[in-house]
Amino acid sequence: MTADTPHARLDDDDYPAYTMGRAADMIGTTPSFLRTLGEARLITPLRSPGGHRRYSRYQLRIAARARELVDRGTPIEAACRIIILEDQLEEAQRINAEHRRTTAPADPTAAA
Repeated sequence: MTADTPHARLDDDDYPAYTMGRAADMIGTTPSFLRTLGEARLITPLRSPGGHRRYSRYQLRIAARARELVDRGTPIEAACRIIILEDQLEEAQRINAEHRRTTAPADPTAAA
């Protein structure tokens, strides 16, 4: 199977494959909770041609993390902020690691 086949989308974490009802079932929550995450701008579902919300696997992982925090007693607004900050930290760490790889001396003994 090549990347340009219709089935290749199934491997794409960002492909909006799940309806709101299915997404809610998958993470054990309600459609209302998903709408709240959208209103808080934590996730922005894509819309089908008919206007229905569609969620990707990546968005479902974020929603599941929010659900985890809320279930532990974290207010929804705080949970959203925590997840955003975690995501920013992960991205910064990835950038720093990439920077270290590209600026490392070619000869490891040269730094000594």
